[in-house]
Amino acid sequence: MQSKILREKFIKFFQSKGHKLLPASSLIPTDPSVLLTTAGMQQFKDWFSGEVKPKYGKVVTVQPCFRTSDIEEVGDNSHLTFFEMMGNFSFGYAHLVPSLGARQDKSFGSYFKKEAIDLTYEFLTKDLKINAQRITVTIFPGDKNKNLPLDSESFTSARQIFDDKQILMGSSEDNFWGPTGDEGPCGPTLEIFVDGIEVWNLVFNQYYCDKNRRLKPLALKGVDTGMGLERLAAVMQGEKSVFQTDIYSPILAKIDNLLIESKNVDLPRSALILADHIRGITFLSAEGILPANKQQGYVLRRLIRRAILHGFLLKLKKDFLKELAQVVIAQLGEFYPNLVKNKEQIISVLAGEEDRFLKTLQRGLAEFEKIKNKSQKDKIISGAAAFKLADTFGFPIELTEELAQKDNFKVAREDFAKAMEMQREVARKSQKVSSGSANPKLHTACHLLHQALREVLGPHAKQAGQDVTGEVLRFDFTHPQELTDEQLRKIEQIVNQKIKDKLTVTSKLTTVSQAKKEGAIALFEQKYADKVTLYDIGGYSKELCAGPHVKNTGELGHFKILSEKSAASGVRRIKARLH
Repeated sequence: MQSKILREKFIKFFQSKGHKLLPASSLIPTDPSVLLTTAGMQQFKDWFSGEVKPKYGKVVTVQPCFRTSDIEEVGDNSHLTFFEMMGNFSFGYAHLVPSLGARQDKSFGSYFKKEAIDLTYEFLTKDLKINAQRITVTIFPGDKNKNLPLDSESFTSARQIFDDKQILMGSSEDNFWGPTGDEGPCGPTLEIFVDGIEVWNLVFNQYYCDKNRRLKPLALKGVDTGMGLERLAAVMQGEKSVFQTDIYSPILAKIDNLLIESKNVDLPRSALILADHIRGITFLSAEGILPANKQQGYVLRRLIRRAILHGFLLKLKKDFLKELAQVVIAQLGEFYPNLVKNKEQIISVLAGEEDRFLKTLQRGLAEFEKIKNKSQKDKIISGAAAFKLADTFGFPIELTEELAQKDNFKVAREDFAKAMEMQREVARKSQKVSSGSANPKLHTACHLLHQALREVLGPHAKQAGQDVTGEVLRFDFTHPQELTDEQLRKIEQIVNQKIKDKLTVTSKLTTVSQAKKEGAIALFEQKYADKVTLYDIGGYSKELCAGPHVKNTGELGHFKILSEKSAASGVRRIKARLH
């Protein structure tokens, strides 16, 4: 059964059971404590916690997810960085806890453990026609350290469907999930296996875990399930590896076609790593994320450079990343139209990054061999050497560690971290010496410029640095290519129009999470205090900022862009003046 049909069957089954189909959320989560979306439930975290009243009682989604925790395992039969998580969810179930005073909205049709297990069994055995004897489940056995009991309700419900030999006691670690981020809903899980392959995880959110890792019962319970499309496809297509399914076969065929030398029947592990990474790279780029040295941008850069390394080892033709991304877009663009919409941006980002890194990769690999030869005695790559590879040749530390591991070498990670911190400290001191008092007019103009850039170029245009201490403002922002004259004119016009509109500038104290919910822009790699200042310029621009600012945009005068040029890889710089 094709993966496309499996996805459609899952959606239609749960729609027939009264679930509302909702779109996938962005790979950039609203929760600032989480870097990327790793599970389908993240967009519903507030619904599960009770902080926000759910709009629906039953929901079904297919959520693109990205995880780096298993990146070193990619290339085996089942581990991936990017995958599609199909999930059904239930919110606001109160039947089990009347003592907590919770009220269940009966019109929601919410359900809990028994119903969730029954639905799972029905979909697998009736819709997909999987023989029930191929299925095993694991149950949460309890956790003495957390004073949590055996999940007896799941155990009882499972025994009504499965033979005792198909029901196994799991572990307290594997069969308890959550929270995502620093705190949130969590609970015991029932894991479902087909032929020994884990395909579905049913999480029963019945606790709330606070920042001190203390658990308390939730008044309203919830069901959060996740089934990886890739693993299900392997089961349904009778394959031992996810890479043998129709999800990856077009990508692997393209890799084979791009080989400079003779075609391989059995492509090596590097091809499988590349086939996984290009999907994640394509989706992250479609979100407007650009390769950078921080946050999501660092994850993307690390993934791209790891993909380029393996493409180099395979001896693929030039521009292979661009070619492979187009396969992903053609394959998934119908279900994820954002890929088609942002195709040019994706191709531009990948072409530029591949071109830049390939120029230094060969020299970097040669340097690594020299370092390795000098370190034969203790088989340790020093922190200074690893720092040189990062600073001079653009090798992420994880890439150096991967190369070292192949030859049983280790990397002095702590010494590397110290070298990086020394570099940051020098930069901080340099910035401190060069900075004076911020000019309120220029500072306010920067906020208008930032929003105008995002309006003209897209949400990927994010502040990467600024200087508002003199008479000319400098604003650095993420964007992969030079701006056209028309784009610069449009940006100027927008800023000057907002000045003419004489917008009122207001500020208030709030929290980072609340500010982001209100649509505020923040440099989320920064560490913020519990309370932050949100500056709102007439509803047009909302940013977390320490100030200072003018009271009204009418005070600014005329905004004029003086220059626009490259500041670094993937970063552009605008200089402008107020007259």
